[in-house]
Amino acid sequence: MRVGAGIRLSATLGCVALVASVIASCNPGPPGPPALHQYSASYDYTIRPDQAPPHARDDIHYSITILDRKTRQPIESGDGQLFAGKPIDPDVPSGPQSKTYDGFAYGPEVGVYHAKLNFVIPGTWAVAIRFRRDSLHPLERIDWMQDVINERPSNIP
Repeated sequence: MRVGAGIRLSATLGCVALVASVIASCNPGPPGPPALHQYSASYDYTIRPDQAPPHARDDIHYSITILDRKTRQPIESGDGQLFAGKPIDPDVPSGPQSKTYDGFAYGPEVGVYHAKLNFVIPGTWAVAIRFRRDSLHPLERIDWMQDVINERPSNIP
């Protein structure tokens, strides 16, 4: 009888370990929207907004991890800016634009920069990052398009 009980106990423990490993492998990572990955000639960017798609007139906080593309080491003490623009009149794309921008603030995480944008009108915005390791290196730029949805209804009567 004891041999059969030992086999059942081993089988039960094996199933528990299997279920635990499956659950652990299903961890989706950090909460929030998925990260956007972009590359320039020298850098690897991982861009994480606090909400996506953003609502017009909300402050959207971005955390941008920047690594050296060759060495995969984090870039510390760099200089950069996150900026965006949208033509006011879609029929005149080179005319007046709504614009928003913010300079990077470094840390406290290693290789992570923070910036905030506020999209004032809904629609498709052209968003970009300018970044350089230090003043001796050239600015490198990456671009993407961002859909911004309508602003949230106001609670103020």
